[in-house]
Amino acid sequence: MSEPKKFEHVKIEKVEEGNYAVVSIIRPNKLNALQNQTLKEIAEALETVEVDQNVRCVVLRGVKEYTKRPAFSAGADLSARGGPTLDMSNIRHRSHAMYLRHKYYDLIEEFPKPLIAAVDGYALGGGLELVLVCDLVIASKRSQFGFPEIKRGIFPGNGGTQRMIRQLGKMGVNRMMYFGEHFTAEQMNEWGFISFLVDDDKFEDFVHEKASWLGNAATNSLFVIKKCIQYGTQVPLNVGLQFEHWGYALNALSKDSTEGVMAFNQKRPPIFQGK
Repeated sequence: MSEPKKFEHVKIEKVEEGNYAVVSIIRPNKLNALQNQTLKEIAEALETVEVDQNVRCVVLRGVKEYTKRPAFSAGADLSARGGPTLDMSNIRHRSHAMYLRHKYYDLIEEFPKPLIAAVDGYALGGGLELVLVCDLVIASKRSQFGFPEIKRGIFPGNGGTQRMIRQLGKMGVNRMMYFGEHFTAEQMNEWGFISFLVDDDKFEDFVHEKASWLGNAATNSLFVIKKCIQYGTQVPLNVGLQFEHWGYALNALSKDSTEGVMAFNQKRPPIFQGK
């Protein structure tokens, strides 16, 4: 058997009793700032568990053992260059560097299983853009969100201007990006951006609870739900409804679907196997 892939910027841990995996960014001295390598490793880490039937949900987070302040990710690592073969004084090379970043964000967003952003601390700039490609956001109350790029003379160019406007209203997004403010988790929760807002001391247990719930849920149903929401919302309603028709037909053939209906009729909790 081949050795498990090793990473420098991330680590993967499997939680067997919950049928989920945790992908952690391990750059605490940099507040988990993102380089192209970091994003590439996150995408590759997700790829390693994509067909693993024992992993039915993934939690994406910053490393628990922080050295400065807690952070999901404080954004792009501005001290990094695009890559050893790129000349950043060349506009075409700069364009290619951004192409790579967008490619990795897209690959993360396309991961077919539930992807939870567990945010404890800063989620700023590119880190907030990373949250945007996840399916659910669990945030501790001490967390902060924002796009500070304007203060550096740059802008949220890793999908931020496009993905955030699809999450929040235009005026709220303009405020975030025009002024570069930090927003509390409570404010983002009021805006409807956060799925679950949790007390700091209950954060770890809550993340485990929700990830385990998804890890023991009907995997094929979650797959269909994610695909219908992700792609059905990008097309006219009548086409999106066709996605539901096909999704229903595919999901009805799954063993979990049979088990769920049978358990309901027998008045017992279902035991889903992810098949």
